Amino acid sequence: MRLPEQDILGARILIVDDQEANVRLLERLLGEAGYTNLTSTMDSQQVCALHRENDYDVILLDLQLPVLDGFQVMTALQASLTDNYLPVIVLTAQPGHKLRALLAGARDFISKPFDLLEVKTRIHNMLEVRLLYRQLEAHNALLEQTVQRRTAELRESEARFRSLTELASDWYWEQDESGAFTRVSGPVLEMLGIRVDTLEGRSEAEAAHDSGWNEAERATLRAAIAARESFLDFTFNRVNADGSLQQYRVSGEPMFASGCRFIGYRGIGVEVTPKPRNDV
Repeated sequence: MRLPEQDILGARILIVDDQEANVRLLERLLGEAGYTNLTSTMDSQQVCALHRENDYDVILLDLQLPVLDGFQVMTALQASLTDNYLPVIVLTAQPGHKLRALLAGARDFISKPFDLLEVKTRIHNMLEVRLLYRQLEAHNALLEQTVQRRTAELRESEARFRSLTELASDWYWEQDESGAFTRVSGPVLEMLGIRVDTLEGRSEAEAAHDSGWNEAERATLRAAIAARESFLDFTFNRVNADGSLQQYRVSGEPMFASGCRFIGYRGIGVEVTPKPRNDV
């Protein structure tokens, strides 16, 4: 991926050198090359404040500076960075300083006396990398915002789904990945033949096995849940103590998180017992 040339030429550049002739030379060279956003200072103590205010895309930093030398300036910059990228190209006439500068965090170096082609090439390459880095940061931030927004939307949709299914059914239940019930409304625990305290606080005796439920149907339903299968309008029958028959239809589905990770089960049911006919 290549950036438009106008983006590179409009990048923010700071020149730091205590020699006015060097500052003027670099300003003229970069201006002739088409760069439009140049700032310069001969005071090394101002570099951090200027960078905090302007967030430069590249800082051309002389190493031989009074008061604070280039190495001290880089140390101060790193302490105040909001990211891990130190956008510094050092300017030096000392070959032995080049490796030390790179180890101190500089991204590149330009040798003195200046070779005009080298100056333009290294600055252009550095800016292209820096601006691509900024684009990546912006993209990642946008992606994170999108993920957060979609997560909130999904949670809201899930809450609406639960509310609607509870209103439209006689019972509703949810289980976690281990099979433990996390939400129960209606006689689902009795239907499945599970002897545990319910979320409504009923005792084990009150939730005990009810022989009125059809054992074969109950086994089929529990097997479908154990196999993480979906089922729709599964018919369930119950014979009451007075011999009357109740019928139900139940539907359920496994729940999965991102990466297809199983996180539990949920289902609903409605009673569909035929209404007794009134003989005339």
